Amino acid sequence: MDTRTRQVEEITPSTPGLLTVYACGPTVYRYAHVGNLRTFLLTDLIRRTAEQSGLRVKLVQNITDVGHLQDDTAVDSTGEDKLLAAARAENKDPFVIARFYEDAFHTDLALLNVRPADAYPRASEWIDSMLRLVAGLIEKEHAYVGTDGSVYFAAQSFPSYGAISGNRLEDLRAGHREDAEVLAAGKRFHADWALWKSAGAQREMVWDSPWGPGFPGWHTECSAMSLELLGTTIDVHTGGIDLRFPHHEDERAQSDCFAGREVVRHWVHGEHLLFENRKMSKSTGNVVLVSDVAARGHDPLALRLAYLQQRYRQQANLSWDAIAGADKLLSRWRSAVAEWAESPSKPMCADYSTELREAFEDDLDTPRAVQVLRRLEKADLPAGSKLETFLWVDAYLGLDLARDIGKVPAALPVGAQALLDERAAARDGKDFAASDRLRDELAALGVVVKDTPAGQEWSVA
Repeated sequence: MDTRTRQVEEITPSTPGLLTVYACGPTVYRYAHVGNLRTFLLTDLIRRTAEQSGLRVKLVQNITDVGHLQDDTAVDSTGEDKLLAAARAENKDPFVIARFYEDAFHTDLALLNVRPADAYPRASEWIDSMLRLVAGLIEKEHAYVGTDGSVYFAAQSFPSYGAISGNRLEDLRAGHREDAEVLAAGKRFHADWALWKSAGAQREMVWDSPWGPGFPGWHTECSAMSLELLGTTIDVHTGGIDLRFPHHEDERAQSDCFAGREVVRHWVHGEHLLFENRKMSKSTGNVVLVSDVAARGHDPLALRLAYLQQRYRQQANLSWDAIAGADKLLSRWRSAVAEWAESPSKPMCADYSTELREAFEDDLDTPRAVQVLRRLEKADLPAGSKLETFLWVDAYLGLDLARDIGKVPAALPVGAQALLDERAAARDGKDFAASDRLRDELAALGVVVKDTPAGQEWSVA
């Protein structure tokens, strides 16, 4: 479902054979909860479906480690940077906080069989690109330096603002303050937002710029990264529905004004996830992590299957009973696949495989796909045909349905142990750049690394 056009559209890559995708990633100041991870699964499903259709996918997902302020519901965020707040609460350097939770994010994605992006650019490492973007927008008269030293985007210079969310500029109030207060803070128009914020008294996570010391606005990073890494035409942009406004509205305005064209062809958003009928929040104590799922004895991929049983664009209500039921179904399917593997191989069940492909290509109708597999499991068909169909569709599902075939523990690939030892030493020495590089090298060998309080743990994918 394209959020901007409000209808289901066929996606045809702008470059034949290549689908470009930009996915909004995490702000790495805390663990990602199961609601966040549902959105990251959406991008993975788009990628897998495209690849099964014969397309090559280039996926970029950002890591926000600077610039995301506390109040992200207003057109211009206010408050303290979330990384700085977490660093103060944990009495640690903000970049130590960022790297720790970034590692946790990658571990969670691996546990859910979400394939790694082609690039994970960190905001803090793309400041020069953001400065070029801001300077370009000033030159094109879409931005200006405010009286407070910050650089603001001139919202009225982009007539189609609100196409994604339906908001109108005249109805918006930046930071929910009165016009007089907002204009006194340095803006020309109440709905303008900061591309570059003057540092003021802030002394951490600050960079030099042509407009003085400061730091980027949250929305600036995605425009700069996506334009440089994917170009001025991006096929699909994904994110959670909470990012539709203001983040994606502001990003779209910035990118389109800088490029002089509509950059993103399709916007796709995943809906909110409730848990036990309540919104997840720290204050209510019902934030659920992947580690919580594992601690209850469930396979993390049971969480993935629970997601698949509900449509991505519909608000979902997850529960422990639903996860337990998904775990039971996943175990049953794996046992069936292992049993069917003892029979002679047969061609796939054509009618079922056609229906399964149609379900995924029909705006990722994963609940329908799960129901098709339930019918196929019980169908009076050759075991070998069921086996081939289940294994084929698992390229879409990502559930490791063949895990129990043979039940032989996977051994470390050649050279992996030396990399694990080197990475452990790098983390002991707080060399997080080397740790990240070695994690990627291990992932290329098929080794998934998880950092725990007792040290790193590994598994072979």
